[in-house]
Amino acid sequence: MRLLVTGGCGFIGANFVYMMLQKHSDVVIVNLDKLTYAGNRLSLAPLEKQHGGKRYHFVHGDIANAELVAHVLAHYQIEAVVNFAAESHVDRSITDATPFVTTNVLGTQVLLDTARRMEIPRFVHVSTDEVYGTLGPTGKFTEETPLAPNSPYSASKASADMLCRAFFETHGFPVAITRCSNNYGPYQFPEKLIPLMILKASRGESLPVYGDGLNVRDWIYVLDHCLGVELTLLKGKPGQAYNFGGNAEKPNIEVVKTILAALGKPESLITYVKDRPGHDRRYAMDYSLAQRELGFNPEYSFEQGIERTLAWYRDNQDWLESVQSGAYRAFMDTWYGERK
Repeated sequence: MRLLVTGGCGFIGANFVYMMLQKHSDVVIVNLDKLTYAGNRLSLAPLEKQHGGKRYHFVHGDIANAELVAHVLAHYQIEAVVNFAAESHVDRSITDATPFVTTNVLGTQVLLDTARRMEIPRFVHVSTDEVYGTLGPTGKFTEETPLAPNSPYSASKASADMLCRAFFETHGFPVAITRCSNNYGPYQFPEKLIPLMILKASRGESLPVYGDGLNVRDWIYVLDHCLGVELTLLKGKPGQAYNFGGNAEKPNIEVVKTILAALGKPESLITYVKDRPGHDRRYAMDYSLAQRELGFNPEYSFEQGIERTLAWYRDNQDWLESVQSGAYRAFMDTWYGERK
């Protein structure tokens, strides 16, 4: 299979590329990535060295560039597309929604239009549980839960999901959607909760926790999410959305305290800051449809996943430092400073 992976230098995309090349000897991957602040080509440097020009190809570019997308699909004789490319940080979307609409909505539309014209037989769009909005203290999101996004980020992802649905219903285009709970693991940019807390705790810095810290998320180790995307690509029904979760609901404060304990740091480092606007209270995923139709089951418990994650960040300080740009630090300092 000749597979186009968009956003392959990002967190989940990079893990997916490694997994697919390791598991499938017949897969050739073309990685189209814009290399924004959260995309790091160094994450896949070993693959470029081992498979570059043969089973792995990197193309620097924007999914919103229709001419480039058409060229890549034709030149590499692409047979399937998996769209990971997205602006994904809620805090940044609150500050400026423009890049989220541009990449997540317009970029997805360009990919869908171009892939449809070129009759690509398989297309997987990677979405998020955040499109469903928020839950009360009980219940779980199913694929039938109405979309009710509460942040500019989740609104842009919901818009992309609706485009995918429309392309299936209008054109019969074979697109499937994946919606997953909160990911964590290697290569995650340190603006998200777990890597940010690991980084700050390791340095003995204050750990900012939104509100009362009791917002609940279902955590999934990134390789389990990648497994769900792989199964959707190989077995998923066109027009169907599939939920994936890790069966690990935890309040944010519990996650932070787990990290502090693992690193031998005091809980006095925790600082409660002003809550994020529109902060969803709870997410939980019912992934029984994926179990029945795809054979999906998460392989890593939260305890196993967080241990692997802590070890990876401990052993890859060079990678961590490589993504600590001045612009990133300035943004984070300004944002969390405003929340105090």
